[in-house]
Amino acid sequence: MDLSVPLDEDVVVYPGDPVLRTAPAATVAVEGFNVLHVRMGSQTGTHVDAPFHVRDDGLRIDELPLDRFLAPLVVADVRGLAPRTPVTTDHLAPVLDRLGPGIALVLHTGWSEQRGTPGYFDHPHLTPGAARAVLARGVRTIGVDAPNPDPTEMDAAGPAELPVHQLVAAVDGVIVENLSGLERLDLPAAWLSVLPLRLAGADGAPCRAVAFQPGSPA
Repeated sequence: MDLSVPLDEDVVVYPGDPVLRTAPAATVAVEGFNVLHVRMGSQTGTHVDAPFHVRDDGLRIDELPLDRFLAPLVVADVRGLAPRTPVTTDHLAPVLDRLGPGIALVLHTGWSEQRGTPGYFDHPHLTPGAARAVLARGVRTIGVDAPNPDPTEMDAAGPAELPVHQLVAAVDGVIVENLSGLERLDLPAAWLSVLPLRLAGADGAPCRAVAFQPGSPA
């Protein structure tokens, strides 16, 4: 099941990030083949953040172990929260006992339905305390169906404060942002694949996020 957003020129980007632009570089009519020129930021669409995104000494996207990107999936259903509500350890209590090393945790806020509207950036956000509780159980992959597990500050002065990003980066974890379609998941036996492009030395990269059940018919 595809959990990615389409990568086209209407894709929502984080405030200030490069917008995606495409143009034909070659066509069948002229060159005999089609090639698309793509210009975008490393954090475009459904993507994975490497620790280097927030730490100059952090691992780059091509330096991370592949098990960060392919793991059994646990989804925390936190739908129904008001805009900018903190997601606390209490909200995660129903799934905490299922977390452990090698598990990917995804927050299902329902906010992907807001994509393309100004309200998309008023999403609920994970508290540092909740992030610590998750990381303490060995989780190193955290995803969200919103643009950010931290609050998105549209008019912040100075460098962004991203405490959850910093906590995840400190343990060489990754964050997956802008997931979509979580309501269609067949749980609890799903796995998550968020393999990113191998952009050398990059802070992150777009990925094709897919949920699947190992051993299911193709």
